[in-house]
Amino acid sequence: MRRTLYAATGLAAISLAACSMTPGSKDPWVGFGPNPPLPAPQKSLLPVVGIPKVVGWAEGAAPVAPAGFTVTRYAEGLDHPRWLYVLPNGDVLVSESASVPSPADKSNQGIKGFFQKMLMKKVGSSKPSPNKIFLLRDVDGDGVAESRMLFAQGLTRPFGMTLAGGKLYVANDDGVVSFPYADGQTQAAGTGTKVFDLPGPPINHHWTKNVVASPDGTKLYATVGSNSNVGDNGMDNEVGRAAIWEYDIASAKARVFASGIRNPNGIDWEPTTHVMWTVSNERDEIGNDLPPDFLTSVKDGAFYGWPYSYWGHNVDVRAKPANPQMVAIATAPDFGLGPHTASLGLTFYTADAFPPSYKGGAFIGQHGSWNRKPLNGYRVVFIPFAGGRPQNRPQAFLTGFLDKDDKIQGRPVGVVVDRKGALLVADDVGGIVWRVTPTVAAK
Repeated sequence: MRRTLYAATGLAAISLAACSMTPGSKDPWVGFGPNPPLPAPQKSLLPVVGIPKVVGWAEGAAPVAPAGFTVTRYAEGLDHPRWLYVLPNGDVLVSESASVPSPADKSNQGIKGFFQKMLMKKVGSSKPSPNKIFLLRDVDGDGVAESRMLFAQGLTRPFGMTLAGGKLYVANDDGVVSFPYADGQTQAAGTGTKVFDLPGPPINHHWTKNVVASPDGTKLYATVGSNSNVGDNGMDNEVGRAAIWEYDIASAKARVFASGIRNPNGIDWEPTTHVMWTVSNERDEIGNDLPPDFLTSVKDGAFYGWPYSYWGHNVDVRAKPANPQMVAIATAPDFGLGPHTASLGLTFYTADAFPPSYKGGAFIGQHGSWNRKPLNGYRVVFIPFAGGRPQNRPQAFLTGFLDKDDKIQGRPVGVVVDRKGALLVADDVGGIVWRVTPTVAAK
């Protein structure tokens, strides 16, 4: 009874609070581009939250791709698949992991935390984490993984995976471990050898950590999200977070490569310049249209603003204590991806199966908002690149994760290109890996 009253009271309060904040734009491309408009910050009595209903995918249903493409189920029946990695022989690794709320996280308490946890539970994110990596194998080459083998287990919320120097590196929620790997291998023994630690529990607000190898295989780069929205848990709990770390394999030394990036996840290397790019989730609770998530090149030693400012030198007055010296050196990101889209996955398209207009561009998995009205994201977008730079002609490449009534059928996370040039998309709510191929082969 008490829980019901709490929910009813909270819903009424949040509905009242939402009325004091201007609804977000219905334009699907608001906040996109190299210089997106930044409206004035807004503050409501309570943060805007939403609890969309989850309905899942009906039998035979699928997301919608542009004309000339076909979407099929590469694998289904997975338990919260988050990230994908394609091995040299064409096998696909998929990590299964989920959120575990921490009592130490003060920003997840109160009414906001109550509804956030409720939403996470509804979409299958807040539950005992599967902590497994499966290997998917398309045995007969028909675009469906007939074979699914348990590759590794007993990990700690595994997320990113990468190969370098005969080892498979896996990013757990507190550091990177390695496994010996031989081509065609279908199982890894044990839980891995610790390579280097990353900031983790007890709070671990943004726990998802990705790891990628440098193009020459000599270094690893790992993402670490912030421990709060804007330093809510104290800046002493943000040391080494909101950052991308570099690990030199030969010397076994780790350092912060770039900082002030609230929640980076996807990392990839732009194919013509070989510059690192990342996508990041921006901060919440200052407006339905502010600030946009972003795609940016990553410069060694650069600071990207969090928590003191956003999009360069726009001060966030909530960050305490203020730090005008850091605001002055903040680097603005390169390209906005819309407000509260929860942009996570990133991969540059370097294969030849898709039409030439896709060559060199970036596919981005937008997991979707929970605290914006109207909802935003819930799609895979494509950003063309030319001369090593993003072009302001974004395309909604894979849609339909929200149905016509804004109910959640699925949520895209990791995106990769398989050995045949198809796009694979991990859908954690649907428990599916989607495969997108051109209907007619590219010429």
